[in-house]
Amino acid sequence: MKLIKTSLLNAALVAAGLLCSAQAGAFTLTFEGVGDYADIQNFYNGGTDSLGNSGPNYGVQFVDALGLVDADNGGNGNFANEPTPNTIMFFLNAATAVLDYAAGFTTGFSFYYTSSTAATVSVYDALGGAAGGGNVLGSLNLTAQYTDNCTGDPSGTFCNFTPVGVAFSGTAYSIDFGGTANQTGYDNITFGSVNPNIPEPGTLALLGIGALAFCARRKVQA
Repeated sequence: MKLIKTSLLNAALVAAGLLCSAQAGAFTLTFEGVGDYADIQNFYNGGTDSLGNSGPNYGVQFVDALGLVDADNGGNGNFANEPTPNTIMFFLNAATAVLDYAAGFTTGFSFYYTSSTAATVSVYDALGGAAGGGNVLGSLNLTAQYTDNCTGDPSGTFCNFTPVGVAFSGTAYSIDFGGTANQTGYDNITFGSVNPNIPEPGTLALLGIGALAFCARRKVQA
């Protein structure tokens, strides 16, 4: 079973965006507004994504990371119960996805994940993740849990999103998101907290996307 449907693996990349919301001293990348299969790239770094979409400059750059939209909302994602509908981050053609945060971050970070295989996520004190030559400040070993104890939204196979976090000392500049291509997805990446944040609907609305993100979702309750 794959995070996206096998018949769509060769589909062309489409538009993307990335949204970040700030609450209580920590900020969270919820990926709402990211288009199906769009390479996120510099959308959040003062540039654009692979299709020319641009967003606020927060100094965050992604390498080999794509957006994936839930099939319930018109995308090709084979997932359900995502913490903030309808979009997550994943990767297809690389061993890992890398997030570079040029300003650096401290204390800890966290996220939700879904995966059919074991995965490791590590924080580095240099840009570039594992390839950057820096030191590992903290790591998380993720277990395969994608179908465990799923309730609610029944329309996606990857239906368990588990919150995890890690505290560390020093200043981190990159995160290496491991896993298996097309088998591991991430959402609500939160900086400065070991608990991933789920922004309140009011916060999303203030950022101009709340009503769209929540009203467009077609949930089916068990």
